[in-house]
Amino acid sequence: MSHPHLPTTQSAVRAVGEPTADRRRVLAVAHRGDPYRHRENTLPSVESALAAGADAVEVDVQLTRDRVPVLLHDRTLERLWGDPRSIGRVTTAQLDELRRGPLAVPTLAETVKVVAAAGGPRLLIDLDDPGPVAATWSVVTGLGAEGLVSFCGPATAMLAVRALAPGAEIALTWKEPRLPVRALLDDLRPRYLNPPFGLVTPEFTAAAADAGLAVSTWTADLRRTMRRLRDTGVASITSNRIGVLRAVLDGRR
Repeated sequence: MSHPHLPTTQSAVRAVGEPTADRRRVLAVAHRGDPYRHRENTLPSVESALAAGADAVEVDVQLTRDRVPVLLHDRTLERLWGDPRSIGRVTTAQLDELRRGPLAVPTLAETVKVVAAAGGPRLLIDLDDPGPVAATWSVVTGLGAEGLVSFCGPATAMLAVRALAPGAEIALTWKEPRLPVRALLDDLRPRYLNPPFGLVTPEFTAAAADAGLAVSTWTADLRRTMRRLRDTGVASITSNRIGVLRAVLDGRR
């Protein structure tokens, strides 16, 4: 994932077996905000994650019928909002009808402003396909937030990001035990390789470092998993339990 104040790739990834000198170097990324406390991908969830000490907040973006980027992971509104419609068939005005008190489907623009006001943490935008890329980047540049946001996702989406944003910080989501081929890395120029936590070993992070990549990983919710990942040399860990992760990385648990 994308992370503020990270040391250079080579210094961020330790040699296999080397003890952690500064646990703060492993950055805490909040998965969809703070979903154990507030509904995922909502402003209360994002705000709760920031208050818990997240270094970055990861959110998912989809497009409404009127091509507005909003926070939602699924293609439909069914799971979170009890509405079977596809998000692509609903306008932003219609989304207001789904408001549940302080909970609503926020726009990306609203979310960028909340994270910017926190004055330090970053926003990590997860894009599963190229469809929302252009509208998402338009929102980011329109708010002057290029330095605040980072992107993660599979190669197809991240190549679309790179085409529009040569300087954007990218984490390539990767689900294979072998590293990507050099040609893809040369085209994409990611800062991070972003595998699920089950693939991460000290050997994996060392191989990534040899390729000039830091490793970010997702989604670790157990303390023992967080500790194991911390000790493999990853640059960041993403969790649904951001308060627990923050405590583990700070050495309090």
